[in-house]
Amino acid sequence: MPVWRHFVPTNLFNLLCGQMLHYLYPIHTCFRQTLMITISMLNSINLSNLFKYLLAPPLLFVNFFRYFCLPFLFRMLYLIGLGLGDVTDITVKGLETVRKCEKVFLEAYTSLLLNSELDTLEKYYKKEITIADREMVESQSELILDPAAAQDVAFLVVGDPLGATTHTDIILRAIEKGISYRVIHNASIMNAVASTGLQLYNFGDTVSICFWKENWKPTSFVDKIIKNLRNGLHVLCLLDIRVKEIDWSKMVRGKKVYEPPQFMSVNTAVEQILEIIKDREKEDREFLNEDSLCVGIARLGTDGQVIKSGTLKRIATEDFGKPLHSLCIVGKLHPLEGDMLRHFAVDKSDIPVE
Repeated sequence: MPVWRHFVPTNLFNLLCGQMLHYLYPIHTCFRQTLMITISMLNSINLSNLFKYLLAPPLLFVNFFRYFCLPFLFRMLYLIGLGLGDVTDITVKGLETVRKCEKVFLEAYTSLLLNSELDTLEKYYKKEITIADREMVESQSELILDPAAAQDVAFLVVGDPLGATTHTDIILRAIEKGISYRVIHNASIMNAVASTGLQLYNFGDTVSICFWKENWKPTSFVDKIIKNLRNGLHVLCLLDIRVKEIDWSKMVRGKKVYEPPQFMSVNTAVEQILEIIKDREKEDREFLNEDSLCVGIARLGTDGQVIKSGTLKRIATEDFGKPLHSLCIVGKLHPLEGDMLRHFAVDKSDIPVE
């Protein structure tokens, strides 16, 4: 019998080890088994199993590190793209990741997932989902990042996670906090716009068109459009979405009131462009005018998507139905692009034949 057995009763030793195991990590049976093997070896130590005795503590340490330390070292913030259509557009990798995360947030202000309500998403993903509005993402990001320091957190984004600069910002904040992150990509308007027949490598800088207000009518986006057209490049115009935006006129009175949701239509975007261009110099109007070719897009990536091509003047009066809408201003056409635009044309005579 080993000398130490005379001083420490076996039952007490086993009890202490069991209590230690209980407080460290009770759910991992492998760790418990390793500890019990160590106890058994201590009870019967002799020269024949001295090698096993020496090997047991390192084995115990390895299992402790594997099951107790690693899960906390590799907690992750996942930014997951949901695609454009509905709940089933998420990738297999994205779905598997969502289902293993302890917390799930859905970013709901840079875009919206069509044809899928919140309860549909929760049922399909088998997770409770918290809506992350602009205020949470931009001003209260700790509500998303702090949990990611101790558990896996999914941040769901319609389209691709990095399609908006806001999401790059949340990655930088995670890095500052020492939180690991991973991006799971998906389709977005930035690549799905090729459905119009316009080739992706012929696009220039993307432009955002905002809603005008009575005392605020930005026009600089037209300068960017013209710059692209001068270089013969197509222009993708992302149209304004206003969801849960603060009504600052009421905020002045001490009331936090949100404006009703607004989604810019192709028609509104074209009207703003035409109003700006009519006051521009002749040199600018040579590149952008009411006879310039464009493509109106609605609900891209869904079964009910609409694509119509024609002049700005013609597209301004077309009905595109429910949101979400986008607009492309056409630059120099490749013959194949022209063939595709004629397929989508409201009036084929608008599309030049080369």
